[in-house]
Amino acid sequence: MAQSNGDHSSAAKPPPTPSPLRFSKFFQSNMRILVTGGAGFIGSHLVDKLMENEKNEVIVADNYFTGSKDNLKKWIGHPRFELIRHDVTEPLLVEVDQIYHLACPASPTNVIGTLNMLGLAKRVGARILLTSTSEVYGDPLIHPQEESYWGNVNPIGVRSCYDEGKRVAETLMFDYHRQHGIEIRIARIFNTYGPRMNIDDGRVVSNFIAQALRNEPLTVQAPGTQTRSFCYVSDMVDGLIKLMEGENTGPINIGNPGEFTMIELAENVKELINPKVEIKMVENTPDDPRQRKPDISKARELLKWEPKIKLKDGLPLMEEDFRLRLGVPRNN
Repeated sequence: MAQSNGDHSSAAKPPPTPSPLRFSKFFQSNMRILVTGGAGFIGSHLVDKLMENEKNEVIVADNYFTGSKDNLKKWIGHPRFELIRHDVTEPLLVEVDQIYHLACPASPTNVIGTLNMLGLAKRVGARILLTSTSEVYGDPLIHPQEESYWGNVNPIGVRSCYDEGKRVAETLMFDYHRQHGIEIRIARIFNTYGPRMNIDDGRVVSNFIAQALRNEPLTVQAPGTQTRSFCYVSDMVDGLIKLMEGENTGPINIGNPGEFTMIELAENVKELINPKVEIKMVENTPDDPRQRKPDISKARELLKWEPKIKLKDGLPLMEEDFRLRLGVPRNN
């Protein structure tokens, strides 16, 4: 006997097809992870750590604006690794479970890239981590800086493009979280140093080490009493992974609370690398923060994370890397 139309239609209705992401989460043992900016300084060290886990498949998207293929050469050709030359200002179509969004030139493209990565996270249901920055605090009026501090930022200064770009990126992350239920993580990273830093990137640690190796004066921006804290890159990577794997959206400060004046840093580098080099005071850049030190209470409490490597132990590791890349022998 033929079924009624109602019975027929209900019997013929196919079961819902799981999305590719849900299929991968339940039937695929490997975790597929996208790292934007993965050919850069911090990104490449993050890739190294992620690739140590045999259950991770890592995709790097990088346009090599500041990154380099050389930083990833040990993984090129590995069956669990894929490298895509891609600018995050253009949409990217990949199936992934997690996104570490590190790609960020100091320009408004930061916001466009973040929007595109959030669109990808929404489409495939991925968890996304944004590396924001201590620059969101501007020239802080409280010290040390805790995550609840809203900052003191000049919206039209020479540094504003980067500072405000990251503040907008954080806003977009929380908007997507509230409106679309995207799983987000926000790390506010403080000054980070270590091997693979761009030698001439203008950052103070790389500047001083390169100058000392080249027998050039160490140029300290006046007055030299402004402070920074410096986190070694392996500690930074551990903090980012703990944040991604944990249950807290953030923002959470990731940095080393050890605080040094610029004069102290210059003296450290001089003593370590080239005691004969002079220290020269130069004019400061506008809106340069006077103090920068993270309050990492939340990281300690929620992530069980704190940095392990002291500046005096990290600087020699960076020196060796710079010596090799600059071709400066130890006996120089």
